[in-house]
Amino acid sequence: MPDLNLLITLDVLLAEGSVVGAAKRLGLSPSAMSRALARLRDTTGDPLLVRAGRGLVPTPRAVALREQVSRLVQDAHGVLRPAQALDMGRVERTFTLRTSEEFVEQVGPMLLARIAREAPGVRLRFINKTDTDSAWLRDGRVDLETGVVDPVASPEILTQALFRDRLIGVVRKGHPLSQGEISAQRFAEGQHVYVSRRGQARGQIDDALERLGFTRQIASIVAGFSTAVALARGTDLIASVPERYIADRRDLYCFDLPLMLPGFTVAMLWHPRLDADLAHRWLRGCLREVCGQQVQSPLP
Repeated sequence: MPDLNLLITLDVLLAEGSVVGAAKRLGLSPSAMSRALARLRDTTGDPLLVRAGRGLVPTPRAVALREQVSRLVQDAHGVLRPAQALDMGRVERTFTLRTSEEFVEQVGPMLLARIAREAPGVRLRFINKTDTDSAWLRDGRVDLETGVVDPVASPEILTQALFRDRLIGVVRKGHPLSQGEISAQRFAEGQHVYVSRRGQARGQIDDALERLGFTRQIASIVAGFSTAVALARGTDLIASVPERYIADRRDLYCFDLPLMLPGFTVAMLWHPRLDADLAHRWLRGCLREVCGQQVQSPLP
């Protein structure tokens, strides 16, 4: 197989018309450049440069190759050079985002409005995230994911924080918990709706209550926070959901949980192969800025 590095050598030799000049331009010794010229002659089957008086002149084959070789070398440099800019207004591309329905409900409208203004040819395909398996990113089925930062996540997956959040309690207005102080005991004694995308029957709230000597009764298990809020709005069930996901608080009473629970960070996740992709980088910037513009209303 031909050594493609010889193209660069040939380009410089034809431009300089001198072994010494080409050697100086490429940082080689004259003897090394002479050996490279010998290899080029063997590869092409042509002398390429022949002596005429004190200098070298190109053969007809070399003259015919000069423009083609120069173009090939320029194209190669363009391929290997880092991309500097991208006109998103001309990009036509579909990005697949794997996230929760609640995230789409809260962030989707602002994100889509931003994309419509800056990149009308870009389309977002949202698919529901039901687990934390990073295989979706590794095999290219999705371009970007969102989720709670997992300290034991695959080290090959890149992450960037979007916002901090915490769990709060939600009941319908007029619910017994909407009046008076909410203690851990009162909270535990109510009927609860629990959110588990993987069908688990208990979580960190149950662990925190157990440490205080209480056990709550879970009357319903659902797969999403939106469903839990809808049930809390229309029944006497108590939902515990991320504060950011309660945009519409009509007919709801929201309260701080009477438990010591840590907050959590929601992040976007992507595979390293897309890290330098300019369109993907632009999308990540849009998502980060949109999430930063959201302001959460304080609890009543």
